[in-house]
Amino acid sequence: MLKNITLSADAKLIEKARKKARDQHTTLNSEFRKWLEKYSIDNSGAINYAVIMKQLDYAEAGYKFSRDELNER
Repeated sequence: MLKNITLSADAKLIEKARKKARDQHTTLNSEFRKWLEKYSIDNSGAINYAVIMKQLDYAEAGYKFSRDELNER
């Protein structure tokens, strides 16, 4: 079920966005729906990964591994 909402934005900006959407053979409504879906996705896993990697930034291997060493199992 689609629900209507009202947004406020600068008139010139809206016209530029409508023109861009027209040039891409789509509508501003369709582009907003795509944006809203992406915006509402829970990406906490990606954020947590970035935090962990930042915390591990200090770690170094000590030397550069060869290709064979990287592929050892």
